[in-house]
Amino acid sequence: MNRRDLVKAVAAHTGLDGRHVDAALKGFQDVVTAVVSKGEPVSISGFAKFAKIERPARMGRNPATGEQIRIKASKKARITPMKGFKDAVMSPSQAPKLGRGVWPPAPAAAPAKKTVSRAPAKKAPARKAPAKKTAARKR
Repeated sequence: MNRRDLVKAVAAHTGLDGRHVDAALKGFQDVVTAVVSKGEPVSISGFAKFAKIERPARMGRNPATGEQIRIKASKKARITPMKGFKDAVMSPSQAPKLGRGVWPPAPAAAPAKKTVSRAPAKKAPARKAPAKKTAARKR
């Protein structure tokens, strides 16, 4: 599911206009990104926790040579699923129920096409592939 599919599904589920859902989703993304980039975690109860993790410098080993190397300090983004989300993913019976046609989307009604009867296509005769030469073996 990509962003467009998510917007369509949320719009169908909530009955809101797709433009409003897209604006809300964009606003959510901007706010969470800005807050987490400043080092403050964002926790959505029952869904996920977004946090910035600062890892200190440490000593490690090169696996090929066994030589000790210094690993510099780094910053990582971490998204941790919360218990309610994990439970719903592991046992789908606990997941929220969506309305009919929300996901997967109902196929759009395609206009009826005229069918033109055609004569069956004739099969071409099978062609033999040339034999491959193999290299002589030394004994």
